[in-house]
Amino acid sequence: MRIDEQPRTRWPDPATFRHRRPDLRLGSSAHRLDRSGGVGADRLAVQHTVRTGTAEYTLLLNAPAWLGRRGVGEALRDAVAELRAIDLTYGPNRPESLVSRLRRGEISPESYAPLADLVDRCAAMRAATDGWFDAWAVPGGFDPGGLLGGWAVERAAARLRANGVYDYAVVTGADLVVRGHAPHGGPWRVAVHHPVERDRPPLVLEMTAGAVGTSGVTGRQGHVIDPHTGEPADQLVAATVVGPDLAVADAYATALYAAGPTGLAWFRGRSEYRALFAHRR
Repeated sequence: MRIDEQPRTRWPDPATFRHRRPDLRLGSSAHRLDRSGGVGADRLAVQHTVRTGTAEYTLLLNAPAWLGRRGVGEALRDAVAELRAIDLTYGPNRPESLVSRLRRGEISPESYAPLADLVDRCAAMRAATDGWFDAWAVPGGFDPGGLLGGWAVERAAARLRANGVYDYAVVTGADLVVRGHAPHGGPWRVAVHHPVERDRPPLVLEMTAGAVGTSGVTGRQGHVIDPHTGEPADQLVAATVVGPDLAVADAYATALYAAGPTGLAWFRGRSEYRALFAHRR
């Protein structure tokens, strides 16, 4: 049975959370599958890590036993193939990628349906963030890097669902997507560590559907450009956003990192997205 795709996230009492180990940690060196709570006889818990040319991804699956190890293996291979294909086909640093060919005017976005989707998403996020996320305002021309990783994870996750796996987490750096339930049978327990104050207790989330996108925790300087000045953004140390879709959350985090506190206005009212951290320098 398919799970409800609407975002389901709640913030449990940290005092209660301390008595239960998290399934995942973001903003620390560890993201792991915790089997301490046990796995039911009707489930298969699998963890797999893959590195592409630009990123490392960890896939954590809580698959139904009826799929069998062969079926789970096929789901993993399909998802990993999607991640590798996106790196090869859309990576802006690859001269023959579709993004590079689009920059050079050799093709139009409509030449390939996924490319058109990627361009449309970038345009939508430029509008949603008052131009603070602008894939066209970076050196070299169109660069969807601010949401490309999240887009890749969402497409890989769709491949898992197409192969019968509806309970999973996919983690890359300080970003993740989760659906369904962890092997212990409850929601995925995610500890989100503060990007700077490492001694502060983590913000804890219990999630059955949703994503966490982060910009600025890698330690790189100047990796996000202020699209209005062309200079590296320098207002925040890091920005973290939670919401239904990782590509969107990633783009919001990138834009918030560039805009600084001004960007907090995007998350008021009826927005499905929420800023968890926007830490000033």
